[in-house]
Formats: sequence, C-alpha cells, structure tokens
Amino acid sequence: MKKVFRILEIITIMIILSGIIGVAAPSGDVAGAIQGTWTAASAQIKTVVNMVVFPALDLVLAVFFFVKIGSAYFDYRKHGQFEWAAPSILFVCLIFTLTAPLYIWQILGI
Repeated sequence: MKKVFRILEIITIMIILSGIIGVAAPSGDVAGAIQGTWTAASAQIKTVVNMVVFPALDLVLAVFFFVKIGSAYFDYRKHGQFEWAAPSILFVCLIFTLTAPLYIWQILGI
C-alpha cells in the first residue's frame, strides 16, 4: 500500500510541475516575453559595459602597452634592435577598445 501511495505522490508532483510550465505564459508568447526582458535590460547592460568593462580593458591594455614599450626600450639598449610587433599590437588593441563604445552598439543593433 505504501508503494502505491508513493507512486501516486510522484505522479501528482510531476503533474503539478508540468502544469506550472503550462500556465507560465498565459498568451503562449514566450519569444515576446524574452524580447521584452531583453529590451528592458539592454539599456542597463549597455551602461555597465560602457562605464565599467571598456574602461577596465583600457586600463589593463594601457599598462601592458607602457610596460612593453619600456621593456622594448631596454632590449634596444641591450641588443641594438627595437622589437615593434608587441607594442604595435597592444597599441592597436588599445585604440580599438578606446573607440569601441562609439560603434559597437550600432553593430549589435542596440
């Protein structure tokens, strides 16, 4: 008798959980709910990325760039040849992240 009640209890719980999913969206428009959430959150995401993420990347790249320029100068004094590859790559990445907020949101359509 306990096994039968246990099985009925499990079936009842499964039916209840399935019913919750069915009434989650009364109109049945799940895509509309996701788009509405994205529309509401996109402005906040854009603000956080512009005010926190890009400046943090700029700071890290600027520090790496100046450190690499310094080490390339000391290598130049030691060996007589200046290595341009690493400082130029860091400089291009720094320019990219400095200017990215101007155009990245038009590319993403936000």
